[in-house]
Amino acid sequence: MHDTHETLNGDITLTPEWVAHLTGGKLHPPTRPAYDLHWDSRKISPGVAFFALPGNTVHGREYVQQALNAGANFVVTDSALPGAVEVSRPEQALLSVGRALREHFKGQVLAVGGSSGKTTTKECLAQGLDWPAPEGNLNNAPGLARFFLHLKQAPGSVVELGIDRLLEMAELAYLARPDFAVLTSLGVEHLDGLGSLENIAREESWLLQVSPVRLASVQAGEMVHLAGLKTYGLEAGDFQAKNLEFSLSQSRFTYGSYHVTLPYPGLGPVLGAVAALAASEMLDKPLSETVERLAHLRLPPGRMERQERGGITFINDAYNSNPLSFKAGMEFLQTQPGRKWLVLGRMAELGHEAYRHHLEAAHLAALVSPHLLFIGEYAQEQAAAVGGIPVQTIQEAAQRLRQLVQPGDLVYLKASRSVGLEALLGLWQEERA
Repeated sequence: MHDTHETLNGDITLTPEWVAHLTGGKLHPPTRPAYDLHWDSRKISPGVAFFALPGNTVHGREYVQQALNAGANFVVTDSALPGAVEVSRPEQALLSVGRALREHFKGQVLAVGGSSGKTTTKECLAQGLDWPAPEGNLNNAPGLARFFLHLKQAPGSVVELGIDRLLEMAELAYLARPDFAVLTSLGVEHLDGLGSLENIAREESWLLQVSPVRLASVQAGEMVHLAGLKTYGLEAGDFQAKNLEFSLSQSRFTYGSYHVTLPYPGLGPVLGAVAALAASEMLDKPLSETVERLAHLRLPPGRMERQERGGITFINDAYNSNPLSFKAGMEFLQTQPGRKWLVLGRMAELGHEAYRHHLEAAHLAALVSPHLLFIGEYAQEQAAAVGGIPVQTIQEAAQRLRQLVQPGDLVYLKASRSVGLEALLGLWQEERA
């Protein structure tokens, strides 16, 4: 790397001179080297470089002075002011910095894309291979650049690439330069920015086009048709999970001669685990070690997360929701006996097709259970179409549930993250305390 970009004891220091050299920017002293980068001025402290990026409603340049006042060692902005590396487009500068930081990493980079199941699959791959990965779902350009800044040298790493607008996958794939790509699924998502399923398939599958080693779920592979593409799935594909067994606390299946147990229920964790096992084979890693690591899998909250409250089992699957992940949740619930309550909130960013998709989801849910609570914008129409109880708030949903559920019941929570449906668990706990 350029000699103004220092590496000390394995830690990377961002010098403003290096950033200016890399981006064609202009230095405006005083500036100092930084050991971290961020794009949120509220998270700036001494020693951090602030990238003033354009936002959906406000441009980061509005917070440059706030970042400097908070101790930023330098800022990357399109404004000429003391303490800045001035560039014409800060978002492009960030991509250049992120790509250079990725090139500093000598191990393999495995990138995960898809319409749903990305974070679960990323965690299965990272934990199964014992490779580092970003925490949570830091899957955009700023998050990836920061991850590569702090990434220590290792045989490999796993990253997640999440898109919500056209051409974003090309940017993220440029930054991450994957050696191995995994595509989890293709379906309706972020229609406000991506427009159509055709656009989604084209944008998401770009990740496979630019990677030398490629793996996709059977569902995605059927939509992509790439020569030489390996696929994974349930009883289908080049790499298969067979003999599936689900309980509320775990999933079991066979993979070749191996018996695999996961400490989570549901199709998502199983598909993520099969992707990890397939990647292990393709990378010539010992399968027995991957199987053992997957037995101790830990997923972030809100992804088929099981909690027991007073004899009632809650499955919190409300970190995210779109038609594809909703369908996977319903398929799992159909395998479970007993009385099931489905608490269903809005699926976000479906554009002008949102009403249709919510009605389709309601009909799908009604095939699983008659005990339905619909929350929010489409609740009245969903309940009118298939039965169930419409409410407008999470507080109302918690009150109705307390009146209706009994010990031994299963309560399944599903909504997009913006709904905040996990708050129902907190309300339930407060009431029982």
